[in-house]
Amino acid sequence: MRERVEKIMDEIRAILKADGVDIELIRVDDGIVQVHLQDACATCTNSMMTLKQGIERFLMEQIPEIRKVIVV
Repeated sequence: MRERVEKIMDEIRAILKADGVDIELIRVDDGIVQVHLQDACATCTNSMMTLKQGIERFLMEQIPEIRKVIVV
């Protein structure tokens, strides 16, 4: 499953980089994706909205086995 998530994260990363943001995939375990937000997103007050409404939603649409995405 990690390979599937990495492929989709590459698509997401390309979009985020346009806004000066990067995201690193840390771990995929039992349907939970752990990520580390970097650059502008690390200190942005809207980062949780970006995570939940954007990244998590997109990953869950593409890979139904994903249960949630968390920041570590």
